[in-house]
Amino acid sequence: MVFFELFLMLIVILIAAEVFTNALEHLGEKLGISEGVTGSLFAAVGTALPETMVPLLALLAGTQNVATNEEIGVGSILGAPLMLATLSLSLMAISVWRRRGTKGHLRPERSGLTRDLNFFLIAFSFAAVAMYVPHTLTVVRYGIGACMVTIYFVYVMMTLNASKALVADGHATEAGGPMMLCRLGLPNHTAVIALQLILGLALLIVGAKGFIHGVEAAADLIGISALLLSLLIIPIATELPEKVNSVLWIRKGKDTLAFGNITGAMVFQGTLLPAIGIMLTPWEPRMEVVLGIGMTLLAALWMRYLVGRGGILVWHLLINGLMYISYLFLVLS
Repeated sequence: MVFFELFLMLIVILIAAEVFTNALEHLGEKLGISEGVTGSLFAAVGTALPETMVPLLALLAGTQNVATNEEIGVGSILGAPLMLATLSLSLMAISVWRRRGTKGHLRPERSGLTRDLNFFLIAFSFAAVAMYVPHTLTVVRYGIGACMVTIYFVYVMMTLNASKALVADGHATEAGGPMMLCRLGLPNHTAVIALQLILGLALLIVGAKGFIHGVEAAADLIGISALLLSLLIIPIATELPEKVNSVLWIRKGKDTLAFGNITGAMVFQGTLLPAIGIMLTPWEPRMEVVLGIGMTLLAALWMRYLVGRGGILVWHLLINGLMYISYLFLVLS
């Protein structure tokens, strides 16, 4: 029954993310913004909402067990960037392996990808350092959290400022299909887009709330900590929207949207959510947490090296998948 509940809440989360992302694409097209903005900001934030809702609801309105709430919160906060930087990128590459070949090129817009990775590496390094700041230094911890929020604000401003030039260069957003509510006969107006956005958000909250209680019950049943289960299970479930959207985009040749959907979510989840974790949880350097942060930074550095070198091949991202498998081996052995 527990696993059926988890599966049911996963379905709700997936449907909600699809509804939300579909509306975001149409909003991006209507606003005339670039694929970089739509991928790295709109789609990334939209499909990151399941991961965002789970730790927030766990910390603010979760179960009666405060320690479990904190473990679910920390695990889902740190597990999401780990999944994105490793397994998500690898699965995206695997989806075009047969079509492009092992040495096939992946061609996202370079400046936006570089910006995403630079901001993520800076912010997530702050999250790593904060684990070693004593709990008594509350001002320092809150200061680090405030810096991370500021980093994301600067990132958003820089991404938006780059939009106009990218649109002029042929990187404008184009919706991949009709809006879902329009299929019911409603007009494609801004008010209808807003209505679909609200509907998607409401479904995400319902799905995330149910998933929290399912994780707690599953952790007791399996006999492992809620922290480890949240590091591994919650990201696999809630990252599916990013993987599906990025796979569809890259198979259509929309490499910029595909990469931006993942790396933009990495920036979002590497800044705002860890900032909340630093301020609301113990945020301690437990073994599985330190390994997860280290593997995430290593995967992001590998990507940054590839971009700086001038090209990303399909086989390069298979290494990211191997990093995730290595993490599983280390924490489960």
